[in-house]
Formats: sequence, C-alpha cells, structure tokens
Amino acid sequence: MYAIVDIAGQQFKVEKDSKIYVHRLALDEGAAVEFEKVMLIDNDGTVQVGAPIVEGAKVTAKVLTHVKGDKVIVFKKKRRKTYRKKNGHRQQFSQIQIEDILVG
Repeated sequence: MYAIVDIAGQQFKVEKDSKIYVHRLALDEGAAVEFEKVMLIDNDGTVQVGAPIVEGAKVTAKVLTHVKGDKVIVFKKKRRKTYRKKNGHRQQFSQIQIEDILVG
C-alpha cells in the first residue's frame, strides 16, 4: 500500500515505515504530524484517485530529526565588468517516518 501526499508544496510517494526528507517542518523532534492532502492511494491494486484530494484519507508520520542539506555554491559573473558574487546555501530538511496510511 502506498500513497501520493502533498507535503509542504511537494508531492511524495510514501509507504508505511518509510523515511523521507521534506522541507523543514516547524515541529519538535519526536512530534506526530498528520497530512490530509492525499492525492492517490493504491491498496494492492485498488487505486483511489482524488479530485484533487481523496476525501477522509490521511497519512500520519513522526518527525525524527532536523538536518541540513549539502552546500550549494551560487556563483554569478559578468565578463569584462569585474563583477563576481559567490554565495553558498544549505537547505534545511526534516526527516520523517511514515507511521500509517488511513483510508476514510
């Protein structure tokens, strides 16, 4: 059984007991969270597609930890103009574990 869920503006394919990284959630580590924007549920070949969401369905998860992603270097340059900018960025993520997929 798997589901397609909208979490913080991105869509993820989740299964029970899977661990995924999502954009940073404003919750403490160990906190429980529910996602109600379930777009598709596949239960052993029986597919429910929402329009746009499946009514009464939700996914429960637990926040495991907060981490930072790899550093991305942003370098801008204009030739012959002595213009150079170098910036770095590290995206913050939350690792969550999917506990259950509930069908309404």
